[in-house]
Amino acid sequence: MHTRQYFRMSLLTALLAMVSAWGSAQATGSIKGVVTLEETNLPLHNVVLVISQLRKQTITDEQGNYEFREIPPGSYTLIARIDRMPDVVQRIEVVAGPAITINFQVKLTGIREQVTVSATGAEQSASESFQSTNTLDAISLIQKNTSSLGETLEHESGVAKRSLGPGSSRPVIRGFDGDRVLITQDGIRTGSLSYASGDHGEPINMLSIERVEVVRGPATLLYGTSAIGGMVNAVTGHEYPHNGLRGFFSGTGGTTNNIGAASAGLEYGTEKWLIWANGGGQRSSDFNTPIGEVLNSKTRNYDISTGGGFYSNKGWFSASYGRNKFRYGIPVDPGDLAESEIADLDMRRHNARINGGLRNLTGAISSLQMTFDFSDYKHQELVEDEVETSFFNKTYSYRAMAEQQRYGRLTGSFGISGFYRDFKTVGEEALAPPTTQNSFAAFALETIDLEKVAFQFGGRIERNSYDVDPSSGLRNRSFTGFSGSAGIRVPVWTGGSIAANYAHSYRAPSLDELYNNGPHPGNLTFEIGNINLNRERGDGLDVSVRHQSDRFRGELNYFYYHLRDFIFLAPTGDFDDGLPVADYLQGTSRFTGVEANVDIGLHPSLWLRSGLDYVNAELTATQTPLIRIPPLRGRLGFEFQKNGFRLFPELIMAQNQDRVFTNEAPTAGYAFVNLTGSYTVTQQHAAHIFGFNAFNLNDKLYRNHLSFIKAFAPEIGRGVKFTYTVRFF
Repeated sequence: MHTRQYFRMSLLTALLAMVSAWGSAQATGSIKGVVTLEETNLPLHNVVLVISQLRKQTITDEQGNYEFREIPPGSYTLIARIDRMPDVVQRIEVVAGPAITINFQVKLTGIREQVTVSATGAEQSASESFQSTNTLDAISLIQKNTSSLGETLEHESGVAKRSLGPGSSRPVIRGFDGDRVLITQDGIRTGSLSYASGDHGEPINMLSIERVEVVRGPATLLYGTSAIGGMVNAVTGHEYPHNGLRGFFSGTGGTTNNIGAASAGLEYGTEKWLIWANGGGQRSSDFNTPIGEVLNSKTRNYDISTGGGFYSNKGWFSASYGRNKFRYGIPVDPGDLAESEIADLDMRRHNARINGGLRNLTGAISSLQMTFDFSDYKHQELVEDEVETSFFNKTYSYRAMAEQQRYGRLTGSFGISGFYRDFKTVGEEALAPPTTQNSFAAFALETIDLEKVAFQFGGRIERNSYDVDPSSGLRNRSFTGFSGSAGIRVPVWTGGSIAANYAHSYRAPSLDELYNNGPHPGNLTFEIGNINLNRERGDGLDVSVRHQSDRFRGELNYFYYHLRDFIFLAPTGDFDDGLPVADYLQGTSRFTGVEANVDIGLHPSLWLRSGLDYVNAELTATQTPLIRIPPLRGRLGFEFQKNGFRLFPELIMAQNQDRVFTNEAPTAGYAFVNLTGSYTVTQQHAAHIFGFNAFNLNDKLYRNHLSFIKAFAPEIGRGVKFTYTVRFF
């Protein structure tokens, strides 16, 4: 009897505990508020609000109101996002019971916290990322030098530019270049050949994209072996549905290179349907320096894109098409003008993409997204308007990623990705035989957020294979490797945190490193590939100290990377076709450096902005510095903003670079002054921004250490660029 009673009491107690726990689990909170434009306090409709940790989203109504319901208690990051305007971030604490009110004010210009999707595949603030990131929105982009991707990002923290003229400029991240820095568009490789040669550019019109995100340090976990040094992601937008018409127009014109550009786009939505069309173009003539004009440095480009999609509460589907057309000159040494040939590079790309997915699922998976992309890239190298060499590169890419249902403090994602590439060249500079490349990978990324400390860990297995034309007499190669990372982020004081991230990564040799054999004027080298190359393997450590408050924002990063079997071009001392002969060899290398960004609010309308970065890289066996490593750089400026008016004078500085590779010329230090200003006129459904950028005001003669043509082509001299942009929503 006693046993039976005890059993009944135990069962009743267990049932009561389960009911209590169930009731407690169901206790939720809610969030509501209004989103307005800071300059006018007018409400903004069609603003997307995202709770980053839960992947939940909603949209504001005509009065700017929004609401989230049934939110589990906890700490979250709430992001307000509207197309081609800066994101706004707030950190909130949700408790069970009545709704909390969180209002947002969208600020078009000035100091603000950055948001990125590239580091993890989902929205998060830069201060919450385990890796170091940069983000430039569309309003910031138009005031930069938009001739090419490298020109635009040149003075961002940890980013330098490699170039053989303005049109071919490409980002270098922490000293890593070429196939170690991945360029993507909406997370998928562009299909270009910019990694392979100094005279190859990226087919991205900087005026037509919504924002650019830079991940500094290995991004191999989500994006593959070509991101061993970092990645740059150009985001085109069209991510969320809305009601009605929104769009933009941007125009710019300037001196010194006579740049002229315009870009426009429209996006129309009807609850679940969205259609869009963008287009634009820009041109510039030969640019001037303090010692004269750089001959044949002109650029021309245009792009068009269109697409549409269906978006429901449970899933979405979209399709898009784009075309890019670029033509730019390869600068000519005036000292060799009589013997030089005028060469241009004529590039075009067709791109088609299908996206789809499911969301708000029940069970272990909360959402699933899939992408298939086709890129048909071609460029011709023209000498005196005659085709000398043609490059063809067709790439079929795919990616599928599943978001796990939040389980307590655990969130994560996993997926597969890959591509098939068909490459060939025809003509005098056909260095490598026709080759196909197959890549396939599986990856997973998990995060445990305990509020007092957060952990992130993941892994990726990737296989790359090259099948070469049998008539070449060369053999096929394949490489399989593992990349993994583990990170920790600790909030150590109010607004401050420390993040540390360890990454092990691998990189398969590129097609060019394996198979090139012949004169390569784009790299100023007669290259001899090495069919016996091994895969690169790297171990790296990043440590960041960050702080965010109303009057102080700062970040200090230290990084150290140790790469075994690092692939590099080693000069033999011989010359062929007038170029130095170099073999692709392997050795151990070391990259280390620091980055610092500090913004101090001296007054509600005045901020001191400063930053520096430094990279030291060498082959460890001989302590030989690696080629084209940026020098110590710094910047210092004051940003004044009042009632829509913004003025930002800035001093850009660089130390001399005398740590140089074999046969590489050193460069002198320099300092020059830029002045950026704008005036913003806002209305309830539109914002007009009139701006200018006066650059190199002291007309300083300086040379970019990473330029292939620095010996005869200094950087641009004094000039001014005027801009106008309108966003209507």
